Amino acid sequence: MNLEITKAIKTLLNVPQKIVIIPHKNPDGDAIGSTLGLWHYLKNKGQDATIIVPNDFPKFLKWMPGTEQIIIFEKDASTARQLINNASIIFTLDFNHLGRIGQLQPLLEDASATFVMIDHHQEPDDYAKITYSDVSMSSTCEMVYNLIEGLNDVECITPELAISLYTGIMTDTGSFKYSSTTSRTHTVVAKLIERGAKNTEAHNKVYDTNTPSRLHLLGCALKNMVILEEFNTAFITLSQAELDANDYKKGDTEGFVNYGLTLEGIVFAVIFIENREEGIIKISFRSEGDFSVNEFARAHFNGGGHTNAAGGRSDVSLEDTTALFKSLLPQYKADLNA
Repeated sequence: MNLEITKAIKTLLNVPQKIVIIPHKNPDGDAIGSTLGLWHYLKNKGQDATIIVPNDFPKFLKWMPGTEQIIIFEKDASTARQLINNASIIFTLDFNHLGRIGQLQPLLEDASATFVMIDHHQEPDDYAKITYSDVSMSSTCEMVYNLIEGLNDVECITPELAISLYTGIMTDTGSFKYSSTTSRTHTVVAKLIERGAKNTEAHNKVYDTNTPSRLHLLGCALKNMVILEEFNTAFITLSQAELDANDYKKGDTEGFVNYGLTLEGIVFAVIFIENREEGIIKISFRSEGDFSVNEFARAHFNGGGHTNAAGGRSDVSLEDTTALFKSLLPQYKADLNA
């Protein structure tokens, strides 16, 4: 980790601060794990810290220590506004553009606090006074560990902090199978286990708590899968009606997009999910090898992320969105067949 960044953050934390920690909208395991990990660290150091999330997060993450203290903006906007207005430092984790926080965006744009960004996505914006950005990192949780280590405080890592970071690393690396998993990642994970992270518990509580309705929804998604062999591509669609028929709950579609990549020869997998409430089609992109879904999402679907994992959105119908997607593939045929 950059010594200059470490020194700057250490200087900020040398005095008592009112700190708010914010992840992106629709927070995933890395977003919740990193914010909880940082929150535990700051609380252990005597700082006044609070996590505010833009909206609710999946049930399979709510077992993590400290989640009951998280303020959900959509449920308690007045408290969130007061905390943001009074904050002296705002940490933004696992995103690098204020457009990723939904209704919180105008509040942060007007905030007088010192901003610190910790994130591993590509093309960071410049809103933060201190920016710790590293696209080579497996996860924001790994970066939070690096920060704590840089501050010479590894001995301050409690079991609660350790399991938070472990869970985020585990989920953002696909249980350590993605190419972003490095020897350093495994070293960090080993240290977290040494500090009390119960790795088996994390795997069980994240991956082995399915409901029958979620498995039925998965069956529906797999039945809808379209395989385009010419382009080594597979995509899944889920309409709002299909979500409703299978009693969809937030987080139920987590990981569905990855099933396409389990097919032999497929290098590009996508899922299109209708969200009638927001009037959009939510899209997740995954790839193997050198095909950049980050560039694809940025160019065509108002999104972005990593080379092999990105998100996007469409404002037209599910049918029109998939038609557009299929019409784009011929120009990428050489890359998809490389």
